[in-house]
Amino acid sequence: MTVEATTERVLRLLALLQSRPSWTAADLAVELRVTDRSVRRDVERLRTLGYPVRATAGVGGGYQLGAGTRLPPLLFHDEEAIATAVSLRLASGSTITGSAEASLRALAKLDQVMPPRLRAEVRAVYGAMETLVGPDIEIDADTLMVLARACRDAVRVRFRYPGRDGDDRERTTEPVRLVVAGHRWYLMAWDVDRDDWRTFRLDRMGDVTATTWRFRPRDYPDPISYVQRAVTEAPYRYLARVRVHASAHRVRELVPPQVGRVDDEHDGWCVLVVGGQDLDWLAMHVARLGFEAVVLEPPELREAARILAQRLSAMATAPE
Repeated sequence: MTVEATTERVLRLLALLQSRPSWTAADLAVELRVTDRSVRRDVERLRTLGYPVRATAGVGGGYQLGAGTRLPPLLFHDEEAIATAVSLRLASGSTITGSAEASLRALAKLDQVMPPRLRAEVRAVYGAMETLVGPDIEIDADTLMVLARACRDAVRVRFRYPGRDGDDRERTTEPVRLVVAGHRWYLMAWDVDRDDWRTFRLDRMGDVTATTWRFRPRDYPDPISYVQRAVTEAPYRYLARVRVHASAHRVRELVPPQVGRVDDEHDGWCVLVVGGQDLDWLAMHVARLGFEAVVLEPPELREAARILAQRLSAMATAPE
C-alpha cells in the first residue's frame, strides 16, 4: 500500500473517532475496510502524531479520542487554537443559514482535544465579552457545549427549569436539536417524565448536566417547525389565524419566526398564525403589517378589530 493511501486511511480513522464517543476495533475495521491489525497500527500512528487515542479492553470497550497534554501537531498553534475557539463560539450565535450548528460541531471537536490550560485561556477571553448571541439574551457557552455534545452523542441531560408557577423543577430529557430563533436558543428534547416532546429556552436552564445514560434515538418531528409552533402558539391565551393579502415571503420579512408562523396559500393570500395575551395587541399588530386582512379565528379578534377601527376613525376626524 502506498504512503498516500495509508495517510488517507489514518485521516479517515481520525474523522471516525471524532464522529462519536467510542468505536470498537471491529467496527472501525468494517468502516475502513481493513483488518483489526491494521486498525491497531493506524491508532499507533495517530498517537505518534500526538492524538490521544485511548483504548478500553473488555465487553463494551473500544477506542476513544480524548484530551491530551498538548494540541496534536499540524493543527493549530496555541494562539490560533484560542482565536478559533472564540470565533466558533461567536459564530454559533450567527443567523447565517447552517453556520450555528456547523460551528457547534467544530467547537465540540476542538474542545475535545484541547489541553486544559488552553480551555482556561478561551474561557478568560470569552469572559471579557458581553454576550454570545445578542444584547438582550445571554447564553452560557458551557451550556451550549454540554447540550451540543449530548445531541451528538445521544446522552440524557438533566437541568433545572421553571414551571408555570415559576418554581424551578428538575427535568430529565433526551436532547435532539438546538434551534435558534431570533436572539433566543431553544432545545428540542424528549421529556422523560412527561413522556412527550418539549422545547426549552436555554437562557432559562440552570445546572445543566450530561448524564452517562445513553438513549436510543427515536423518530422526531421536524425541529424547526416544532419549535416554531411551540414558541408562537403554546404560551399564549389567544391563537389567531388571519388571511393576509400578500405573499408568504413578504409577510415573513415583517413577522419574525419566533413571533408568528406564515402558511402558504393561493391567489395572492397567505395565512398568518400568531399568538398573544391581548386581543387589542393582536389587532393592532396585524393592522400594522399594512395589508388587507381577514380574521379567520378567533371571533373575539374580529370584535377587537372593529373597536380599534372605530378608535382610529375617531382619531382621524377633524375637530369641530
